Order: sequence, then structure tokens, then C-alpha cells
Amino acid sequence: MEKLNILLLGSGGRECALAWKMSQSAKLGKLYIAPGNGGTGAYGENVAISPLDFDAVKQFVVDNSINMVVVGNEDPLVAGIYDYFKADAQVADVMIVGPSKAGAQLEGSKDFAKGFMQRHGIPTAAYLSVTADNIDEILQHEIGKTFKTVLEHAGVYKCTRSTKPKANSKPCSAACSALRALLW
Repeated sequence: MEKLNILLLGSGGRECALAWKMSQSAKLGKLYIAPGNGGTGAYGENVAISPLDFDAVKQFVVDNSINMVVVGNEDPLVAGIYDYFKADAQVADVMIVGPSKAGAQLEGSKDFAKGFMQRHGIPTAAYLSVTADNIDEILQHEIGKTFKTVLEHAGVYKCTRSTKPKANSKPCSAACSALRALLW
């Protein structure tokens, strides 16, 4: 049985859990975690590479005969690491666990995900996407609402309605004031 050399990208608790489980496999050759954390070092070798430095990740994959790259968090996926590897003949055959840049939008962009769910009839909480172009209309509509609001940033700020209490939720009037301040 051929053993696999795996590079796990990320540094959080998710990556620690993945490293722990992967380390138990009889099919594992060598496990590297980039950059890893204090916990992941118990299950593999932490390497000081940013998951967003695709050239450095590629070089490490080539130099260490990596068979599989497992992408733990969404940042490299949203930035296109899957597409980067598949477009490069030198590493195109390396297995990448994670979606393409287009697929990663569902995780990486609340606005994209909410729009997708609305277009396809998937139940989800109501939301508003606010830009400098539509803020006055949104603020007029939202003044006096009593629902909780969550602001998220992805190039523009989103004013997301939520019926569930969240630690960062604020009444809409306060959130809308904060939103206006952020856009100007």
C-alpha cells in the first residue's frame, strides 16, 4: 500500500482535529501542517508557510513529494488555491481537498451565499446587502426596525437580519449608524 504525504493548510482547531484523525491512518506517510499551531505539532510537522502564499505552498509540495493538500479553512480556497494547482502542470495531479474558487464563494461570501439561497428557494434568514450606492434607501427602510442586525465585511458591509441573538448583534438603528460611519 502506497503511503500518502499530506499537507494540511491552516492553524485553527479544525486543523488540529483533522491532523489528529489523519495521523491515525495506516495510509499516512508524512503529515505536514502549514502553518499549524501548538496542538497540530503533536500529530505532524508544522511548517512556517502561509496558506495564502501559493508559490511557497507549491514549492513545498514539490520538494516534499506531497500527494494530497487538505485545505482546512476557506481563505486559500476563496483566493483560488485549487484553481492555482490545477492550472500548473507541475502540481496538477496533486489531490486538493476543497472546492474551486467559484465553489468557495458559498463559504467565503455571505452576500453570494444569501443570494444563491434566495435564487434557489433555500430557506434562510432575510438579509440586505448595503453599498455606498444604496445606503440611503436601506437606512430609510430599516429605521425603526426592531430586529437584530449583524454587520459583516467582504468589500462592502452587509446588514443581515437575524432572529437569533448573536454576540455581535446590535439593534438596527445602532448598526445602521455604524454602517454609515464605516462607508464614509
